[in-house]
Amino acid sequence: MANMLSSRASFIFLLCISGLISGQIRYSIPEELEYGAFVGNIAEDLRRNAGELSGRNVRLVSDKRRQYIEVNLENGMLFINERIDREQLCGQSPSCSLSFQIMLENPSEMRRLAVEILDINDNAPSFSKDEYSFRIIEVIAPGTRLPLESAHDPDIGTNAISTYHISPNEHFGLRVQTRNDGTKSAELLLEKPLDREKQSTLFLVLTATDGGVPHRSATTRIVVNIRDANDNAPVFDHETYTTSVLENTPKGTLVIKLNAFDLDEGTNAELTYSFNSHVSQKARELFIVDSITGEIRVEGVLDFEESYMYELDVEAVDKGHYPMAGHAKVMVGLIDVNDNAPRIEVTSIYSTVPEDAQPGTVIATISVTDADSAENGQVKCDVPVDIPFKFEPSFNNNYKLVTSGNLDREVSPLYNISIRARDKGSPHLETRKNIMVTVSDVNDNSPMFTQSSYNVFVTENNWPGASIFTVTASDPDLDQNGDVSYLMLENNTKYASASPYVMINSKSGDINTLLSFDYELLKCFKIIVQAQDAGSPSLSSTAIVNVIILDQNDNAPIIVSPLAWNSSLAVEILRQSIIPGYMITKVIATDVDSGQNMRLSFQILEATDPSLFSLGRLSGEIRAARRFRDHDSTIHRVIIQVKDNGQPSLTSAATIFVSILQNVTENVSVRSHQPRSPEQLSELNAYLIIMFGSTSFIFLVIIIFLVVLKCKQNSNANYYSSTSCCCCMRRNSNEVFNRRAVPKEIPHYSGRQTLPISDTHQYTICLAPESAKSDFLFLKPCEATLPMNDLNVRGGSVRKL
Repeated sequence: MANMLSSRASFIFLLCISGLISGQIRYSIPEELEYGAFVGNIAEDLRRNAGELSGRNVRLVSDKRRQYIEVNLENGMLFINERIDREQLCGQSPSCSLSFQIMLENPSEMRRLAVEILDINDNAPSFSKDEYSFRIIEVIAPGTRLPLESAHDPDIGTNAISTYHISPNEHFGLRVQTRNDGTKSAELLLEKPLDREKQSTLFLVLTATDGGVPHRSATTRIVVNIRDANDNAPVFDHETYTTSVLENTPKGTLVIKLNAFDLDEGTNAELTYSFNSHVSQKARELFIVDSITGEIRVEGVLDFEESYMYELDVEAVDKGHYPMAGHAKVMVGLIDVNDNAPRIEVTSIYSTVPEDAQPGTVIATISVTDADSAENGQVKCDVPVDIPFKFEPSFNNNYKLVTSGNLDREVSPLYNISIRARDKGSPHLETRKNIMVTVSDVNDNSPMFTQSSYNVFVTENNWPGASIFTVTASDPDLDQNGDVSYLMLENNTKYASASPYVMINSKSGDINTLLSFDYELLKCFKIIVQAQDAGSPSLSSTAIVNVIILDQNDNAPIIVSPLAWNSSLAVEILRQSIIPGYMITKVIATDVDSGQNMRLSFQILEATDPSLFSLGRLSGEIRAARRFRDHDSTIHRVIIQVKDNGQPSLTSAATIFVSILQNVTENVSVRSHQPRSPEQLSELNAYLIIMFGSTSFIFLVIIIFLVVLKCKQNSNANYYSSTSCCCCMRRNSNEVFNRRAVPKEIPHYSGRQTLPISDTHQYTICLAPESAKSDFLFLKPCEATLPMNDLNVRGGSVRKL
């Protein structure tokens, strides 16, 4: 293809000798030009400029359906509009051209245009077939000529076929001739005699080549089939055949197949087989030969005692014009055989046997006989070795079939026992008889659970009556022996008994709850389930079901310190103590849930002045965020919320009233139930000023103060930043709480600590973090001076019961 393109590109020099011959413009171009290829310039040939052509609407008119050539109105150039195939357009015609009318308007003018299409070597020669066959007889004389079919090339002139070639061989040559029309033809010429028996088929390759540049060629295969002449006689592959057959061979049985071959072919090699005149009439009655296949088969009843050997003479004759024959001898010997098989008779049988039958139990009695005599009449009986049965001789030819091992119905409920009786003849003859033995069931399998123990996880606060688990035991026995029921056994171990909590369905094994579980009261318990069948006696097995209660976040946090009354408490602080980082008090809370449900965090929900206080999210420490200013209020309310980490989380809140004292000797009195808010104090002061100014009223104020013992802290910043405050309260006989001095020892919340409380009511409290990763502190019992059952936690305070 690359050579073709290069030659085509070099050929586009346009033999466009454009001239006016009788008023006609003529161009010559090669075929197969690409779209847009230059053909000629009609503006120059018409002696017009390009602008005039555009104004006069020049166009080409052709009688062809396809518009192979178009004109560019801008420059008057003719160009290829569609690829031109000369062979498709003009076939084998020596000349090929396209005719157009050049139409111009304003004024109307018409000129003739002819474009000659020149042939290029774009087509290779081709044969109509890929293979040609000839049949010739092997005795044909040398010099015989065999005409060959010519190849076809749509190109013309020098691009057409110029010569033929034949592949090298020792028998044929090639003769090439030129016809009157200039085409080439070829003939095969036999140069050497043929011999079909040496080579029956010749394969030749014929090549046709054109004269184009570059050359193109095509090939086809020539098959010469050599016909046979009857010049060979049939030959058997053996001169003498020897074979033997059994004396009881049935009619039609193949004795031997003869094979003769003839080097000729066709009818000269078609053979017919037959016995010749030397074969006796008796042998012809016992044996027959197939004339086509050469198979000798049994035709009558053979008897070894009558004759043990037969000699058969056979011949093979071909079907040539002058038939030729081949001969052979067949020796057939008879073999005495054991032609009577043993006979089995079952005299008694017990078709059903229990699976607990002892080895040696009789299943059947059998009698075996054989009509043959001597060695051919001796019989041996057996059963397959992979079943638990065997034969025991009884007397003469009688046998007992007994069990040889333990039976298991669950493994093999039915046995199809194949009894074989075999004689000692040659070849052996045997007889088989099948008997069916059914194994009946006994209760020999206990119910089996899928596991010996199960772990069941149940979330607390479950619905009573809900199914939490199903145990399943299987018993391979049949009927009532495999009917399984379930019950719970009493638990005599250290674990809690399951009977108050769950019940089990005796048929399905479903375990249902009897009540709603509370993780804080019960963490786990064990169920012992027994599965027993209905056999006699019944068999059983047990499995353990460990029920583990999972915690839910169903308990809100409880504030245990500082002690509060009605979820509020009061704290007094010296004004000069309020510096950044000073710990005002510490909120301690606990949650009876577990895991994430008991992890607590603190936050300030509301404060009179949020800028004055800060709260440790994990520690619960309320500290001063800045110094106290003169215009700050002296009484502040702070609402603290404690939230656990459960889903959803639960919260508790407490209100802390912080009173800021002017000096050390000043006391602040509060009501027993709740300190007054700054608004209440401002309103009270207003009433007092009015009452004193009018001097008409005597105001008697009776206030019952509850003096709350507060923790004094040293004003030194380092001391406040490194210590915590512990507040202890004592109730006196006047129901008033008085402040007591803060112990000098520094409290440690990470270990055990006894908080000082009044002499009359003193409690021992243990403060410890839940884990090393948390700053939360929890209330836990120590070696208490008061038992835990004497304490009740309510409303964020600790009270004695």
